[in-house]
Amino acid sequence: MAGGMGRVANRRDATALGRMAAGFLASADGPRLAMIETGGWDTHSGQAGRLDTQLRGLDGMIAGLHEGLGSAWDKTVILVATEFGRTVNANGTGGTDHGTGAAAILVGGAVQGGRVLADWPGLAPANLLEGRDLKPTLELDVLIASACAETFLLEPEGATRILFPNSGPRKLVQRLLRA
Repeated sequence: MAGGMGRVANRRDATALGRMAAGFLASADGPRLAMIETGGWDTHSGQAGRLDTQLRGLDGMIAGLHEGLGSAWDKTVILVATEFGRTVNANGTGGTDHGTGAAAILVGGAVQGGRVLADWPGLAPANLLEGRDLKPTLELDVLIASACAETFLLEPEGATRILFPNSGPRKLVQRLLRA
């Protein structure tokens, strides 16, 4: 799809990538949904510097989307998620290994923000899953189904069945978006 929009001069320029994606999304005949996948998050070693770079890139990409979407930003929902969490404690090489609980971020002009949607278990050793991982308190598929149902004005249970047909009934999160 990017061929018609021109090339991002430096593929590592996350802000330019965000602006380019915004060009597609803001177009009247453009897509209503997009996925941008970024690599480099598997920080088994040297995590401090690598994570700083990754987070700056994510910030730049969201800033590029915000800038490029203009007034469409007010109707925008962005879900930043990962397929797995990281261990709470660092390993011997200054990184973290694959873990269970993870964080997801929901941002955008349409999002009713400023809150945490979880029952924070804390990081005390007694509160960790198997003594190493953050305990999950909200399944990612619940957040995805909830955000999609509200964004696209879908019946929540139907959205869950369509998006995650192998999952059972779930209590979805409500009022993710501004009224």
